[in-house]
Amino acid sequence: MKTEIISIGSELTSGRNLDTNSQWLSRRLAEIGIPVGWHTTVADDLEANTEAFRIAGNRAALVLITGGLGPTQDDLTREALAKAAGVELVFHQESYDRIAAMFKHFGREMPERNRVQALFPAGADVIRNDRGTAPGIWMKLGNCHLAAMPGVPTEMHAMYETQVKPRIETLGISAGVLIERKLNAFGAGESALEQKLLDLTRRGHVPEVGITVSEASISLRILAQGATLAEAEALAAPVEHTIRERLGDLIFGTGEEELQDVVIALLTQKRKTLAVAESVTGGMVGDLLTSVPGASAWFLGGIISYDNRIKVEFLGVPQSLLDQHGAVSPEVVEAMAVGCRTRMRTDLAVSTVGVAGPGDLGPDQPAGKVFVGLAWDGGSAVTPFNWPGTRAEVRRRTAKLALNRVRLHLSRSQ
Repeated sequence: MKTEIISIGSELTSGRNLDTNSQWLSRRLAEIGIPVGWHTTVADDLEANTEAFRIAGNRAALVLITGGLGPTQDDLTREALAKAAGVELVFHQESYDRIAAMFKHFGREMPERNRVQALFPAGADVIRNDRGTAPGIWMKLGNCHLAAMPGVPTEMHAMYETQVKPRIETLGISAGVLIERKLNAFGAGESALEQKLLDLTRRGHVPEVGITVSEASISLRILAQGATLAEAEALAAPVEHTIRERLGDLIFGTGEEELQDVVIALLTQKRKTLAVAESVTGGMVGDLLTSVPGASAWFLGGIISYDNRIKVEFLGVPQSLLDQHGAVSPEVVEAMAVGCRTRMRTDLAVSTVGVAGPGDLGPDQPAGKVFVGLAWDGGSAVTPFNWPGTRAEVRRRTAKLALNRVRLHLSRSQ
């Protein structure tokens, strides 16, 4: 029996705000073994809300709603629920008194409009809100159970954990425990990577293995369900082992780990310092590295050498290399890395050049063509690549390529 999550708000359907509530609730439900079948987002429209609630009530065992419980005229959840259920809205004095007391506690006069927050569909239970003025609603809609919660994440999180989750657990709709193991990979395309895992990603495989891609990073999600946590983990473990065995060092991390997290961890472990010399990425590599707490101990800084004069004067790139090969070349990017390491006096230096686009620079300089250089004590190397995508995508993906090159060098070195 599946669950539907409905997020209410024109700010969501217009794209002005991102719906993080649905993601959060899906993860919490997975922890108690309840699969989510649908995410629905609806604008602040009474008829659209009512229709969405009726559809959800007919196809889901459980419906969780966030948003639309405020005091303003575009907060329509309570009215739409009453209409969908075919009942009247009734006034709840205790909720009204709690809302009034909250305003009094903060020394403010309660607007008359807040009175609507004490109206509930007849027969519904009130879910107390200890973080705000909007109480939640617990009710039956057809054969399904429904909880409506505030859209403010902090209020919704607290209400779910303390009051909604305990109610859900009494329904007997949990299928045990559903766990997720997320492996993050970089260095191969989605189709090439999946080719190595076709027997695991096929439909119907137990446990389920899914693939998602974001800016050239690939995430493999293992979803394993069992009667107990131990049973679910026992299903996931051999599949994770197989994926790691087949993909090798394409796997760079787990969970929410990003490439920059792994690079800083490896620099710390190996006690190596790093500097960057960036052209096409314009500081993105340094930005990613400095987003990690503690990066300053091992990442010393960098030079954004967007103009060729900076490459020559600050990185020591010979003008003859630029004249002979051009800025977007393996010879120049390697010289940038070597010069950066020498001048910054670091153990490692990584460099980037490329054609970000949108147009080509010439027949041999198409948009998306990039090079990453790496210099270390005793050597240097260049990694070429051709990215599809927009200017922004080429730059972000090249920054990741640079980080991955550092990761691979560190993980393979003694």
